[in-house]
Amino acid sequence: MDLFSNISEEESLYLNGKVSFLPRFIDFEESMNLFEALQEKVEWRQDEIKVFGKTHLTPRLTAWYGSKEYVYSGVVNSPKKPIDEIKAIQRKIEEVIPSFKANGVLLNYYRDGKDKMGWHSDDEKELGENPIIVSVSLGETRRFDFKHKAIKTEKTSINLNSGSLLIMREGVQDNWKHQIPQQLRVIQGRINLTFRMVD
Repeated sequence: MDLFSNISEEESLYLNGKVSFLPRFIDFEESMNLFEALQEKVEWRQDEIKVFGKTHLTPRLTAWYGSKEYVYSGVVNSPKKPIDEIKAIQRKIEEVIPSFKANGVLLNYYRDGKDKMGWHSDDEKELGENPIIVSVSLGETRRFDFKHKAIKTEKTSINLNSGSLLIMREGVQDNWKHQIPQQLRVIQGRINLTFRMVD
């Protein structure tokens, strides 16, 4: 059975079907309740990263929950046991994608439009070959950009609203980069949960 057989054809498809976007995955009111709960309960941290030899604070807050250690951008994330709200979101994902059994979730808290995530691919060795990334957005709508690694004219953007689900399938991380750019007119916060399978 196809891993994504439960996803409706009426949902939005991007990058030749390699990315699925479900804008109403979680009811809006429920999504905002989850946003407020995670804002309070998650053990947020702000890491330091090196860029071109200089040390900077990450322009967002992060947290890692799961069963295994996860390293990206030189930052070591020790596993923490998922809280109830994270478990509830994961169960809802498994109703749509029964075969997707994530063992970790990276949370990013964008406090306002100044917070951002630069161009990157989720291609760390811990994620294995052709990783699948399943992402849930809560709170303020933010723009999510894709650009092809080899074909510079290939670009697209999606507005990730509260309660939406974005699925990046096999091959996306090999061929595309993505980012959350600054949007200075945005004054409210957004929490993003990206569920992964870590080796």
